[in-house]
Amino acid sequence: MVNEPAPAPSVPAPAPVQRVLVVEDLEDTRTSLQELLQMSLKLEVDTAEDGAAGLAMLRAKPYSLVITDLRMPRVGGMKLIETIQAEKIPVTVIVTTGNGNIKDAVEAMRMGVYDFLTKPPDPQHLQIIVQRALRDRALQDEVAALRRELGERHTFQNVLSRSPKMVDLFELIGHVAGTASTVLIRGETGTGKEQIARAIHQASANYRTGEFVAVNCGALNENLLESELFGHEKGSYTGADRKRIGRFELAHKGTLFLDEIGDVPMSMQVKLLRVLQERRFERVGGAEPIEIDVRVVAATHQDMEKLVKDGKFREDLYYRLNVVRIDIPPLRERTEDIPVLVSHFCQKFVRVGQKPPTISPEALDLLTKCPWPGNVRQLENAIERACVTARDGVIRTKDLPPEVGRRPESSAAGKHPFHVDLNRKLPDQLSELTAAFEERYIRRALKRSRGHVGKCAKITGLSRRSITDKIAQYKIDKEQFKGEE
Repeated sequence: MVNEPAPAPSVPAPAPVQRVLVVEDLEDTRTSLQELLQMSLKLEVDTAEDGAAGLAMLRAKPYSLVITDLRMPRVGGMKLIETIQAEKIPVTVIVTTGNGNIKDAVEAMRMGVYDFLTKPPDPQHLQIIVQRALRDRALQDEVAALRRELGERHTFQNVLSRSPKMVDLFELIGHVAGTASTVLIRGETGTGKEQIARAIHQASANYRTGEFVAVNCGALNENLLESELFGHEKGSYTGADRKRIGRFELAHKGTLFLDEIGDVPMSMQVKLLRVLQERRFERVGGAEPIEIDVRVVAATHQDMEKLVKDGKFREDLYYRLNVVRIDIPPLRERTEDIPVLVSHFCQKFVRVGQKPPTISPEALDLLTKCPWPGNVRQLENAIERACVTARDGVIRTKDLPPEVGRRPESSAAGKHPFHVDLNRKLPDQLSELTAAFEERYIRRALKRSRGHVGKCAKITGLSRRSITDKIAQYKIDKEQFKGEE
């Protein structure tokens, strides 16, 4: 059993009716606008003779769009706009104004009005503006609905998804939660392996009351990893000036997450196997056996079967870890999750004192079509950047990183990446040039280190995690460098 039930696969809801409200004190103008929109765009159009009547109708039922005059008796258009904003009524506003009132229309635009039209509006231009406003409104409504769903059907132990593949994964986590079985999580870099490990721990809260403790095995050498996992006694080696409690002890009655398990040195694999078999160990420099009750969750982006076949990973340890295997699908295989994740990241990275930005249909389409070699982590970074560069509260295609929608490796693979194209903006070309240089640099460093990630990290001055991410981003096969001199 788990704390939260696995979400059922989502069923697309029917598109909501898009209603338009025309607020205009001149009856002839009001009627002509209503008839034009009804006949040309087949819309449901209501009318109101002033701002007071319009407000009453907006409060009574939902509208997608309001077309309002500015100068009206009783309650004018500016007051109507102010009230809509104050009450946070989810509706898009277009204003109409005479030629002498352009200054008022500009002021209304500063208040967040979508657009303004001078009277009498050109019918064809009116139709284009209304269609565009309704399309953007539909997107905003969809994003709002997604945000509401983040805490409902598409959230499982803080993991967001609406993908049927992930729903099956959530169900498997539910079955694992009530056991002490060891779990092996496999997935590409950036798919969220640690988040899934935390979900397993949280789902087991009724049975395991200890802490969730994580160790990145790929970031530590053999001696540091042994001390990190098992702890050490005071004086056990030079610099050990006090006793240290290891991660296995800290995770007693809880969960120990061993990330990048494929990078564990062979000599450490023997010690790890012994702990998993006997559920006891000694600190470095100690002789007293310490009993533990720990669920071990390991994770890797590597092909473990190949590592076993090549003699780089013990077969008996692999089978000890691979009791329950969870394969996380890459983001490109669950594109239905992209709108949910984008909405979540927009909320996460919203500027202080502002509303989360919305995203244009073109930008969302581009995000959906991107192959995302860096998976959810790459998407998160892209939205964080977009939240910084977006203007007027809308993320557009120009706000997305240059690698979204086109692959920077194309310039790296070309004969000369320094071609100057004056038909394209300089920042875009600089970003591609940087990516091309970065890929060539990483390849050269891997060649010198013969494919060894740790040595490559020392050459480049980056962390092992960064090198692993960039190998995945540029789709580099590090195995090809291992036999080179």
